[in-house]
Amino acid sequence: MTAHAAAGAPGARLKKLIRRHDEQADPAGAPRLSPLWTFVAWLATLAFFAPVAWMVLTSFHQEADAATNPPTPFAPFTLGQYATLFSRNITPFLLNSTMASVISTLLVLALAVPTAYALSIKPVEKWTDVMFFFLSTKFLPAIAALLPVYMIVKDIGMLDNVWTLIVLYTAMNLPIAVWMMRSFLAEVPKEILEAAEMDGAKLLTVLWRVVAPIAMPGLAATSLICFIFSWNEFMFAVNLTATQASTAPVFLVGFITNEGLFLARLCAAATLVSLPVLIAGFAAQDKLVRGLSLGAVK
Repeated sequence: MTAHAAAGAPGARLKKLIRRHDEQADPAGAPRLSPLWTFVAWLATLAFFAPVAWMVLTSFHQEADAATNPPTPFAPFTLGQYATLFSRNITPFLLNSTMASVISTLLVLALAVPTAYALSIKPVEKWTDVMFFFLSTKFLPAIAALLPVYMIVKDIGMLDNVWTLIVLYTAMNLPIAVWMMRSFLAEVPKEILEAAEMDGAKLLTVLWRVVAPIAMPGLAATSLICFIFSWNEFMFAVNLTATQASTAPVFLVGFITNEGLFLARLCAAATLVSLPVLIAGFAAQDKLVRGLSLGAVK
């Protein structure tokens, strides 16, 4: 190929390398499990799924049927518990949880990807010390930071504000995201990055057009884990919010009382609160499996 022909096909080598990497990462040729291990895997799946199935089943029962001992799984079904949830206006709590989880996850990815890129593909000096610093921020129990965080938030007038939760969730999930993305980006072939640089791609172009598509399973796994951690967070939500910014977990525990029966309503609330996470996990299950297993085998 002449130099003129090579110049007329910018990015051809880069596209070829990316296509080769995708073919090598295709799990179609991966070894299959033996029937015995397949049976064990199904047993483990059923064992983990059984409590969730029981929770969903109980949510469709009357309180009297849900509280019987032994339980009565074939009692008459009803949607009354879900009607009670919406009559108590669960929608603002779900919206607050969605806003805090989605925005904090996007902020975490926006900060973690460039950081992980600098610590893996373009290592900075003493990058191991930087990684240890990120990890050290998780050494302190969250309950130990509750009082100073509460005082700071109170002094700046940000109590009962969903943006307070967004900042806290971003800070809480950033170290985890940096560690995960660093391991994912370390698997990106250096030849592809060198080809992109030879084609004149800038840093943002490399991140968006080259690194992001290759590391998409890792991005999906990281974002889903950060979303789940933010959605399930309870301690800061219950202590820093009151009426305007309370999240779904705070609404959920409101059904636990010392008087009367509440099991069916609690199961209905737990089922409804769990749906966004289950939907997100189901939608990204293929990328989640690849992302969590990325780098496990060569």
